[in-house]
Amino acid sequence: MEEQELNLQDNTNGEETAIELNSTVSDEFKRSCKLYNFRRPDKFSKEHLKALQDIHRDFVRHLAQNLTGYLRMEVEIDVISVDQLTYEEYVCSMPSHVQNMIFKLNPLTGEISMGMSPEVLAVVLDRMLGGAGISSEHGKELTQIEELLTTKFTEKIIKILEEAWGTILPVKSEFIALVNGYHTVPITNSGEIVTLISFEVRFGKKSFGLMNICFPYPVLETVLPKLTPQYIYQHANVAANEIGKNETLEKIKGAEVDFRVILGTAGMEINDVISLKKDDIIKLDQKLKDELIGCVNNKKKFYVAPGNIKNKVCVKIMSQYREKE
Repeated sequence: MEEQELNLQDNTNGEETAIELNSTVSDEFKRSCKLYNFRRPDKFSKEHLKALQDIHRDFVRHLAQNLTGYLRMEVEIDVISVDQLTYEEYVCSMPSHVQNMIFKLNPLTGEISMGMSPEVLAVVLDRMLGGAGISSEHGKELTQIEELLTTKFTEKIIKILEEAWGTILPVKSEFIALVNGYHTVPITNSGEIVTLISFEVRFGKKSFGLMNICFPYPVLETVLPKLTPQYIYQHANVAANEIGKNETLEKIKGAEVDFRVILGTAGMEINDVISLKKDDIIKLDQKLKDELIGCVNNKKKFYVAPGNIKNKVCVKIMSQYREKE
């Protein structure tokens, strides 16, 4: 029990009595306490933010590789911050001329926002239209053709994001809308907590700009238990092993292998082998009713049964071969 003193003091006018509470609190108790902001509560833990950072580092690595080939120029993208704030703060911090791409990652509930600065979008559109990837016209309204190209480009980005989120759960990306700014089409309530992931995009050594993705808390609420670095690491290894196995099988699918069937074996002395002549009979260790052994590249793999199809000798695979103990 902590010591507490109650000091009652009358003020000079005698109108009311003030009660002053002094408490002695241990340093250990103070260290265990933290300030809580009721107007902006933290809904994402440090572990959640770290997991989101890991997911999107993998996302930007694949995105940069993809865009380098797609735009035919060097593209580098880095995650520069992962923060949580209210949606109102997020909207107020964004310039009005930033292009806002709204999409979904089904089955996650709710819409997600992706913002792209004019510096980035101008370079991308210039390259898609056959230019050198340099544009000084920042902040201008998009033409109808540019809107179509931006939509196509956005769909390409969210498809790669869909793959990055595969380490958490299978998702399917769905493009919703392209709007100029953030005030016209809100994706959640103004006081809702969101996590904001910011990226820096560099095009060679000529220009750079910013991009961001905003996840409202309701979108991620159902997957928060999976948003841990440990979960992502374990499932990423499983997924990578499965992908690697499938890729290997795909590559060797057309390779030819040697398949032979052993009718039987026999042990003979050298003198008997030398004296062999036509019509001699060699007794094998295999009985007529026994299954034969099929070999792939000289390794015993299957038990097979002999037969014929259209006057051709064939074998039917019966079971997998196992060494007898």
